[in-house]
Order: sequence, then C-alpha cells, then structure tokens
Amino acid sequence: MTTAQEATATQHDAAPEHAAPEPGSAASLLRLATAGSVDDGKSTLVGRLLHDSKSVLADQLEAVEHASRNRGQGTLDLALLTDGLRAEREQGITIDVAYRYFATPRRRFILADTPGHVQYTRNMVTGASTADLAVVLVDARNGVVEQTRRHLAVAALLRVPHVVLAVNKMDLAGYAEPVFAAIAEEFTAYATELGVRDVVAVPLSALAGDNVVEPSARMNWYGGPTLLEHLETVPVGSDPSSEPARFPVQYVIRPQSAEHPDYRGYAGQLASGVLAVGDPVTVLPCGRTTTVAGIDAFGEPVGLARAPQSVAVRLADDIDVSRGDLIAAGPAPVPTRDVEAGLCHLDERALRVGARVLLKHTTRTVRAVVRELTYQIDIGTLEQRRGVRELHINDIGRVVLRTAEPLALDAYADNRGTGSFLLIDPADGTTLAAGMTGEPFGSARTAGPAADDERWV
Repeated sequence: MTTAQEATATQHDAAPEHAAPEPGSAASLLRLATAGSVDDGKSTLVGRLLHDSKSVLADQLEAVEHASRNRGQGTLDLALLTDGLRAEREQGITIDVAYRYFATPRRRFILADTPGHVQYTRNMVTGASTADLAVVLVDARNGVVEQTRRHLAVAALLRVPHVVLAVNKMDLAGYAEPVFAAIAEEFTAYATELGVRDVVAVPLSALAGDNVVEPSARMNWYGGPTLLEHLETVPVGSDPSSEPARFPVQYVIRPQSAEHPDYRGYAGQLASGVLAVGDPVTVLPCGRTTTVAGIDAFGEPVGLARAPQSVAVRLADDIDVSRGDLIAAGPAPVPTRDVEAGLCHLDERALRVGARVLLKHTTRTVRAVVRELTYQIDIGTLEQRRGVRELHINDIGRVVLRTAEPLALDAYADNRGTGSFLLIDPADGTTLAAGMTGEPFGSARTAGPAADDERWV
C-alpha cells in the first residue's frame, strides 16, 4: 500500500463495518456541509457533484450555460449552479449558506454549501450544526491553511461525526501523489488533536471531474472511493432506541370542546430517543414524575414515537407543564443555573464578561449573564489563551453562564439537540453566539490550573 493510500482514511478502531443503506431506509438521508477557503473551488465541486450525478434540471443547466456565455467563458461554469446571489457571482465567492437537495439510487442528500471567507465563518456554524458529514476542501497548491484549521475546528466543535478532506485542484499539482499524501497527513494529525474520529481523504479535481463522481485514470495511485461513492456509503444516523428520550414542549393543546372536554396534550418534536405509552418520564425543570398516557400523531393515537417525529404527548397526571419544559425518559439531566460550554461567537460586537443576554435552549428562552470567559482558543495551535475578557467574531472559547431560571441540558457530546443553545441580544434579537455544553473538543482535557502556554495534545 502506498503512503497516499495509507493516508486516505483514519477510522476509529471500534467502528463497525456498514453496508450501503437501502433506498427508503432511515439511514438513506445524508445531511452534509461543505467548507473551504476562498478560491479552493468549493462551488465548482458542488456544481460538479450535482452535474455529474444527473441532479441538475434541464432549465437550470440552460440558465447556467447562458450565464457562462455572457461572462465570456467558453466552458460551463459549474460554480454558478450554487452561487445564486448577484454579489456572489460578481466577486466569485460564496456569501450565504445555500442548500441543495439531490438524490442517487442509493441515498438522498441535503447539502449545505457554506462560505469560505473568514468573514462568513459564522455561516458555516449554521450549515454544519445539523450535518452528519463535513467536506473540507483544500487547494492542492496551498495545502492546509489557517482557514482550513478553522473549518475543521468548527466541525469538531459541532461534533460532526464524519469529515472528508477533499484535496482539490490536483490537476494543477500534476496529480502528484506526494502532494496529496503530505496534505492528508497534516490534516488528519490536526483532526486527531481535535478529537475527530473519522476522516477520509480524497484527491480530486472538481474542474476536470477527477474522483468526484467518476474515478480518475490520472491518479491510479489512489485506491480509495470517489467522493460520491463515499457519500453514498458512509454510515449515518443512530438507533433512536439507544438514546434517552428528550421531548421539548413547544405548545400546550387544550381544546376544551364538546368532543374533547378533558384533552390536554403537549406538542413538540422528539429531539432524541423513543417514547412509548406507559413509559415513566420526568418533567423538567420541576422534577415531577409521571407516565405517558398517550401519544397522538396527525390526530390519531399511536403506541410510540421515534426521534425526530412531531407528536402530542398526554401524561397520566395533571402536572403544570408549559412551553419550554422538557419531558425526559431514561437518565434525566440535572437542571442547573450554571452553564459551562464551548462557544463560537457569531456577531460583529464582542461578547464580554458581564454581558446580559438571552439563552435559547430548545423551546425555552431565559435571561443569562456571562460570568466568566475561561479561555479563548488559538485555532492554529489549539493554545488556550487564559485571562481574556471578550470574544470577537469567529472566536471559539469556553464560557461560564449564570441563568435566571434552571435549564435541563445534556452534554453536547451525548445529545446535539439538548446540549446546544443560542445566545441572543435582548435589545434587538440578534443571534450572538452558538453554544455547546461540555468541553469544546473531543480531545480536550484539563489537569488543574493551566499555564498560558497549555495546549491540547
């Protein structure tokens, strides 16, 4: 096996083998996000993926051909399939998150094409927050740069389970194996430091179509899958029955009609797990216990609900339950007013110690104050910078918040739905930051008071 083939994939030792999912199965939907620095060819890659997988409608293709001719280009500009804003086309950069839906016979896809410019890193947080897989592009001529590390750090912060390193523009690097191998080695080493457990590296050329959908004859030293082959076969999803049930209450249904004089249902979307009639549950934050008396879906009673199904839950006892409460089965989180979390700051205005904010957790919004900025993370070195008093846009750090009311939060590593929250400006409703409870990265560790030059290793 060649060096490049050895660098193609690093898998967790305990990862099981998975066959390709059957069409129509729960695992046949993959949510993915793309990220890459400016001019790495991300929009061209997404356009190539859509074009070569026959996922572009005839009228869309005709419009792109027309736009390409108007710009004096002799060939089809596949980037125009995703860059839809006028400013994006004029500047040749992606600004906003663009969602694309496509399918192959083996799987359906929801693709979030996120911006590469450092100014819009916060938009990657939006696109990757629900992703099962992140594709991080690297220009083969430039290698791993600071923005590459930032995008990988955001993917690790959001606990995206799978990461693909797409080494693009291999045609401009002579399709050289050593170039790919060096980039893959550096990228996977940094991913390991961040606690990312599944990284697959693919050498490709989006412009020429090498290893995107069809294998490349010009890189016969590479023995791994094409990008699309990997996207079609990567294992996604989890067994809801293996997770504790979490049901944030969104709305209380109390019709008090002649047909339903005593009906009291709690509507919402099951964030995780399986909830069945007869299950013992705890209502948080009050801590009262009861059992599930009934579950209604589309107006009809059902025996159980699986995440992420939207249902109305009826309880056996009359308990004061309102919007923002959490109905939990299994080991329940302990409500707390002291929240320690990793934070990605998203706003132009700095977040300072003492700032008063609103904290939105699932369907509950409470007042909070920033009590402490434990540290800010240097993306390039993973150094924890202690003693900081504020976080600026795109900064990642760890904070301690004090809330006015108790919240029932799981650890983000265990439950992305109930372990995440937003910080909001109470004056104008602007989203200030995205927070994830627990340590920011999977590899993070602490050992007493840290020196200024402490690093994660």
